Amino acid sequence: MTDTALDLTFDRPELDARLQWHCAPANWQIDAAARCLRIEPDASTDFWQRTHYGFQVDNGHFLYLQAHGDFVLTTKVTSKPVHQYDQAGLMVRLSDGCWLKTSVEFEPDGDNRLGAVVTNSHYSDWSTQPLPKHIDTVWFRIRAEAEDCIVESSFDGEAWTQIRIAHLGERGGAASVACGLYACSPKAAGYQAEFASLSFVPGRL
Repeated sequence: MTDTALDLTFDRPELDARLQWHCAPANWQIDAAARCLRIEPDASTDFWQRTHYGFQVDNGHFLYLQAHGDFVLTTKVTSKPVHQYDQAGLMVRLSDGCWLKTSVEFEPDGDNRLGAVVTNSHYSDWSTQPLPKHIDTVWFRIRAEAEDCIVESSFDGEAWTQIRIAHLGERGGAASVACGLYACSPKAAGYQAEFASLSFVPGRL
């Protein structure tokens, strides 16, 4: 658990000792020369609970730290998608039945989907907005305040637009929460996500 700030630019070959994996991918590396964490998600990986599609999947790749209290979590991710629903971004997680993720999900035809999935009581919902194909790099920010999360995105790391305000029902009774980076390939392998940074700042903006 941490109450101290974390500001990673992946310019060193090892992960910070405060970070740990939920379902580590078979292929990942820190490219210190390029200053990025590169993840190639395993096939058939996802985070989703029941709603509309009926299935329950909790085997996505999640690199996280444990925190409590309010915090601001930020990353910059560049995607090189191949298959439908390839995705990478930020996640805040209490359990397999209570979590939030935000990312761009790839659509082979038409615009991609910028949005967030919020899961409470083992039911997920998904809010999206179209994102043109030529935008392959997005900054994501989650501001965790009490039991709620303010989810934002940016295309330059400076001007932020709100995606979602969501409530996580299990947060009120939890001593800590997991938060960090995630990536999934629900259809098949081949996707590559490059994270240029991970910032964790305790408190509110």
